Amino acid sequence: MRAEEGGRGKRLVIKIGSSTLTTSESKIDYGYLAAVAAQIAEAKEAGWHPVVVTSAAIACGLERLGIEKRPHDMPSLQAAASVGQSALSTAYAEAFAAHGIVTSTVLLTRRDTADRQAYLHARDTFDRLLDLGVVPIVNENDTVSVEQIRFGDNDTLAALVACLVEADLMVILSDIEGLFDANPHFDPEAKLIGRVEAIGPEIMAVAGGAGTTVGSGGMITKIKAARVLMVAGIPMVVCNGRRAGAIVAAARGEDVGTRFVAAKKPHEITPKKLWIALGDAARGALVVDDGAKAALVGRGSSLLSVGVSAVEGRFEAGDVVDIKDASGHLFARGKAAFSCDEAALAIGRTRAELQGNRLLASLADKPLVHRDELIVFE
Repeated sequence: MRAEEGGRGKRLVIKIGSSTLTTSESKIDYGYLAAVAAQIAEAKEAGWHPVVVTSAAIACGLERLGIEKRPHDMPSLQAAASVGQSALSTAYAEAFAAHGIVTSTVLLTRRDTADRQAYLHARDTFDRLLDLGVVPIVNENDTVSVEQIRFGDNDTLAALVACLVEADLMVILSDIEGLFDANPHFDPEAKLIGRVEAIGPEIMAVAGGAGTTVGSGGMITKIKAARVLMVAGIPMVVCNGRRAGAIVAAARGEDVGTRFVAAKKPHEITPKKLWIALGDAARGALVVDDGAKAALVGRGSSLLSVGVSAVEGRFEAGDVVDIKDASGHLFARGKAAFSCDEAALAIGRTRAELQGNRLLASLADKPLVHRDELIVFE
């Protein structure tokens, strides 16, 4: 299947995990990197505009420094990332140069995308690079990232990049075949799920939700990325990165791994809502009743205080918060109009009740989360 000719063309984001790109915790598999570059060159020749999101800067740095065992202290890891990012960029540049392709290095932290203006500037930079025929190589800036500003995993980073460039497909090259109906490491009867059209509690449970330690091969972060991409209308494939021709097969729409594609886009998803969904960490959570969930999912409504049953965490007005149902399933995310203290006093109250309370009257005329600043994952 050839990508469309002329104009913007189709955009393809490929995420490569450390375990796929390395032969050990401190050795890059340069032969595999060359094979990936050849596949991406083939996709590019077919008209796709690729972006690569990579891991393994620390592993590459440890290799260059001659350190066999991965250290645990942050300064050593960040020093290794500093050395490794240069070496990794060179490795990619050389692998793609064999096909006459120019690469660039784009390093991001959450701080670079939490601000909407910075998000838009990053988007414009990607657009220009792709217009120039460059293949951007994206990584988290591990040299300066600390816990408060880390994406935490490159699956999230890749999803953000896919949204930034309005990708037509994202492919995650992993060390597992895809999503299984049970953990394949423990259940020999586990079966690969070839297609997922909705992500509800059942899929989250299969992937290994929060608080579990037996997720099927680290699938939970991939599911969370897919959850946002499906709302954005961007298909995502998770497949074994060592499978020959996996990237090209996925781009052609062939059956490879697990393909996540929404049956429909439930609501209009603006760039602002995508930024809320992926560009910043949630500071807290709001637990809503069944009626409020039905209004958010079915009618695209704003979230009113009366429909909220509990407030979790500490947040200020303007912070991003998760929105959960009574079972604890996260089904939406939005920007809170009240602080957590104000929200705790307002929840469960009708507009009339808020107006009748002198301390809370100022909260009566606005929703707790406005529909224009809310994204629903179902």
